[in-house]
Amino acid sequence: MRLDKYLKVSRLIKRRTVANEACDAGRVFINDKPAKASANVKQGDIITIQFGNKEVRVEVLAIQETVKKDEAKELFRYI
Repeated sequence: MRLDKYLKVSRLIKRRTVANEACDAGRVFINDKPAKASANVKQGDIITIQFGNKEVRVEVLAIQETVKKDEAKELFRYI
């Protein structure tokens, strides 16, 4: 699954366009490497997102095309 879509489905970032902008600005990393919005995400990947001076690190646990809001937390685990 594309990185921008995963960020939206998992609700780490609310909208796909915002996820695209974060990737273009170089604030999203997969396994400590800068990632484009089109990068492939798979189980076990570590995603790092920089929000201003705050940094969020998560491990990808599952990948699903669609998910309910209350189940979105099961797609990743905070590190």
